[in-house]
Amino acid sequence: MRSFLVTGSCLRGARDAHRRRMINRQLGRSGGLRHNGLMTERKPPGVSFESFVDKQIRDAQARGEFSTLPGAGKPLSGDDTSYDELWWIKQKMVREGMSVLPPTLALRKEAEDALAAAASAPSERLVRKIITEINTKIRDMMFKPPPGPPLGLKPYDVEAVVREWRERRERASS
Repeated sequence: MRSFLVTGSCLRGARDAHRRRMINRQLGRSGGLRHNGLMTERKPPGVSFESFVDKQIRDAQARGEFSTLPGAGKPLSGDDTSYDELWWIKQKMVREGMSVLPPTLALRKEAEDALAAAASAPSERLVRKIITEINTKIRDMMFKPPPGPPLGLKPYDVEAVVREWRERRERASS
């Protein structure tokens, strides 16, 4: 945190006197700025900024201020050496279990999941319902294509899917 001392030369005029008094109340005797009730230490003249900061870090480590941070003692995640400007967004999405796909790719994934759900459905009525619902979504996407990669899907033949479902059930029961 930066430390500074507000003097009359910083704020001029009678109307600024009140502001100057309020700011100076926040300053301690050494001119350090108060932060959470504590005085921040000013960099002594003649000391390089780098060695001053290093000393501050060493002192904080000695006081144990870094020992209770989340992830303390654990390796940094991500061994990817390439720089990505959106790294923090991607990490938050991973932490929250989110996924963002273009609409066409999301529908492809949904279609795969629908076929898998239809294959393990307990009744023919449910198979028809699952395939009909995904076909409606595919048709909507075909007639109103969103931006992104092409869909590359066509509606499923409900009767063919039902026929495959019956054959799998018959093989499993025999």
